[in-house]
Amino acid sequence: MKKHIPKEYSICLMVFCFAFLMAPVFAQLDEWEVFNQRAMSLYDQGKYDDAVATAQKALSRAEEKFGRQHSSVSTILNNLALFYKAQKRHIAAESAIRQAMEIDEKLFGPDHPAVARDLNNLAQLYQDTSRVAEAEPLMKRALEIDTKSLGPDHPDLAIDLNNLALLYKELGKYTKAEPLFRRALRIDERALGPDHPDVATDLNNLAGILQNTDRLAEAEPLMRRALKINEKSGPNYPHMARDLNNLAQLLKATGRLAEAEPLMIKGLKIEQQSKGPDHPHVAIQLSNLAQLLKDTNRLSEAEPLMRRALQIDEKSFGPDHPAVGRDLNNLALLLKETGFREEGRPLLERALKIFEKSLGADHSTTKTVRKSLSVY
Repeated sequence: MKKHIPKEYSICLMVFCFAFLMAPVFAQLDEWEVFNQRAMSLYDQGKYDDAVATAQKALSRAEEKFGRQHSSVSTILNNLALFYKAQKRHIAAESAIRQAMEIDEKLFGPDHPAVARDLNNLAQLYQDTSRVAEAEPLMKRALEIDTKSLGPDHPDLAIDLNNLALLYKELGKYTKAEPLFRRALRIDERALGPDHPDVATDLNNLAGILQNTDRLAEAEPLMRRALKINEKSGPNYPHMARDLNNLAQLLKATGRLAEAEPLMIKGLKIEQQSKGPDHPHVAIQLSNLAQLLKDTNRLSEAEPLMRRALQIDEKSFGPDHPAVGRDLNNLALLLKETGFREEGRPLLERALKIFEKSLGADHSTTKTVRKSLSVY
């Protein structure tokens, strides 16, 4: 039996660069600020169409008040790009970010942190749309700008470092990713203290690399420390789901399946309650739980979870995203075990095409799927 392809980013959820930048709150907010805050609230509720419409009102009011070339306009454009991205309107999102970058470069020059933010946002969009080769130089440039303008120990550098490291992790370049994760952790511990939620994110990211390189004994205490940090924010704190999932994956990898399963179930419930049933993070939890059920020979229980994860990811990312490729691969291998090879083979063929396009023919994941297909 071929080993399934794990969801690599189930180990550490992406540190998103899209910042919800807000103007200072005064006693009386301007109309554009009211619309901007309302748009962000709608986005948090998953009401993306309403968020876009409201952000467009904020943009119109800000342009009326300040003119086109203003930092508030740039801020709203970045937020609007995030909302477009949630709608899978990637061309519109890229256009909004580029408009924001043009404004910020004219206002502040090419080496300002605002431009670094724009570069990170554009790189994040490229990464999410499988344009990884275009994302890397933008992330490097953002890191260079922030290092020069903010100094080597500023918390914003930790975000830059995490994003670039996660990109390297996706590409399988673990030796490049690990020192960046370690540096981000050091920065956040010094700047924010050892018990800050951002430190928990850093710990999870570093633990993910250690797990990917078979250093499970080193990874486990980092994951448990991250979980302990976020437990202080309450049992249903959204990041708790990530922490529970990460620790469960490690327990599963070390054969402690009975300990892993309740953690996965709890994480799934938290994600569903905090983000809704159709969020991509729910798909990650479903997929990981399905794999555990598969590994304990409960194939009939695993299959509907895998199909649900695939449905969510296709709706969230479109048909050609690596997350969809992973779902297709996992479902195809399960169908092979249940005797439905005719249904599973085209799924595996489709997964291979996705990985060849998004990750390249020589990526380890692509090679594994190609080998699985050759003996399917």
